[in-house]
Amino acid sequence: MRMLNLVLIGFMGTGKSTVGKKLAKKLGLKFVDTDQEVERVCGMTVNQIFKKFKEVRFRSEEKAALRRLTVNTGQVISTGGGTVLDLENLEMLRDNGFIVCLTAEPEVIYQRLKRKKNRPLLKTEDPLATVKQLLQDREPFYTKADVMVDTSVKDLESIVVEVAGLYKEFNSQKRG
Repeated sequence: MRMLNLVLIGFMGTGKSTVGKKLAKKLGLKFVDTDQEVERVCGMTVNQIFKKFKEVRFRSEEKAALRRLTVNTGQVISTGGGTVLDLENLEMLRDNGFIVCLTAEPEVIYQRLKRKKNRPLLKTEDPLATVKQLLQDREPFYTKADVMVDTSVKDLESIVVEVAGLYKEFNSQKRG
């Protein structure tokens, strides 16, 4: 029986990659990360692509990666935080996928990211204000997910169990 993709969307620092790897292992699915796919194809890090070519080029590479990845099913796909800003991307993900948006409070996101130097969109004078503004700007896109799961105060195992249960339920409804 064909299993849909389990797609994780949401802002950076909400746990998409960490949760995605654990989910893939728990569910026996392949884990793919769209940022890693872009880096693999381009031979550069996301940060290097942003520096050298700017966001427009990165988004173009991201869309190409999604086209390659979404033809397959039965995988956990962790997307970049801005992937769903392009509605065509969202539709590609929805075609064969169950979309879960991982969320977190802005202060929690800031605490998770403040020591990381590889987040080009947060290289601002006031990163917390930037997080709040970007979350507000992206909310209409994130709410297009099938479900939303707040990762602010839950431990990793609880999040994995919750999302795995939602995915299994969605898959069984699609087959039934």
